[in-house]
Amino acid sequence: MTDDIRRNMALFPIGIVMKLTDLTARQIRYYEQHELIIPARTSGNQRLFSFNDVERLLQIKALIEKGVNIAGIKQVLYPVSKESEEATVLNEQTEVKRREMTDSQLHKMLKQQLRSGKRPGQVSLIQGELSRFFPT
Repeated sequence: MTDDIRRNMALFPIGIVMKLTDLTARQIRYYEQHELIIPARTSGNQRLFSFNDVERLLQIKALIEKGVNIAGIKQVLYPVSKESEEATVLNEQTEVKRREMTDSQLHKMLKQQLRSGKRPGQVSLIQGELSRFFPT
């Protein structure tokens, strides 16, 4: 499985994302309404977020804390479409894979993502924010 597919896999329910980002469900739904993120939906209409969604939410949170409004955020972070490469993937293959993963496997995968970083030589926002959950 390639890194891009793994980063776009729908894995996290909104409750986990709230804990990882310190955002409320209302805030997350608001950013979704403005198409800054587009989480996948299960057949029961439950939102599932990917690593990319969590990272994007942390970027939005950082911009909000710097005083940037939604219009400014939309200029910095272009809205996501369902067809874009950043869209969260939920298909039969990824759904089976998600169900097979135990919490410890998901924890290990998240830890690997944090350590690897997205860009060589740069620390991603998600790495800085989520590293507090994992002792070094």
